[in-house]
Amino acid sequence: MSRVGKKPIFIPENIEVKINERESVIKGPKGEITQEIPNGFEIEIKDKQLMIKSTQETKKIKSLWGTLRALLANHIKGVSEGFKKELELIGIGFKASVSNKMLNLEVGFSHPVVFPIPQGIEISVEKNIIIIAGINKQKVGEVAAQIRKIRPPEPYKGKGIRYVGEKIRKKEGKKAEAATK
Repeated sequence: MSRVGKKPIFIPENIEVKINERESVIKGPKGEITQEIPNGFEIEIKDKQLMIKSTQETKKIKSLWGTLRALLANHIKGVSEGFKKELELIGIGFKASVSNKMLNLEVGFSHPVVFPIPQGIEISVEKNIIIIAGINKQKVGEVAAQIRKIRPPEPYKGKGIRYVGEKIRKKEGKKAEAATK
C-alpha cells in the first residue's frame, strides 16, 4: 500500500477537474493540463477531494500509485498558483535578455547564446536574475536545468549560471611557492 497514494488531494474552488476513461483534465485560472492515467487505477471526486485507488496489486501499480498522486497534486497546484524557478548570473559582463520568444545569454563565450523558449513557459529577466515560470512543474524544472547547463558555475570563482540560493563548494587555487630559497 502506498502511503502517499492513499492521501486525498484537495481541490480548490476555482479548479475544475474532469476524469475521462484514461485521462484527467485539470482547468484553472492559469491554464489547462491533461494527465494520462495508467491502467489499474480509479479516480473518484467526492466533496472537493480527489481520491486515487488501485484496482490491482502488482509491483508496477504499487510503484506508480504515489507518483500518479504527486503528478495530479502538482497539476492542481500548477493551474491555480503556477511554478517558478530563478537562476542567477554570476560573472563580470554576464547578461541576459528576452526578445521574440528567445532568451539571449552573454555568459563569457565569444558569441551570444540563443535559447528558444518552449511553449507553455514564460521567461523574464530582472538585472542578473532569470525567472522561469509555468504551470507544469516538470517542464519548468527541465528548462531551468537546460539554461543552467549552458554555463554551470565553476568551482574556483563561482562564475556561471546557478539557482538562486544554490551553494557552490569552492576549491582552493594553486599556491605560489615561497620565494625565499
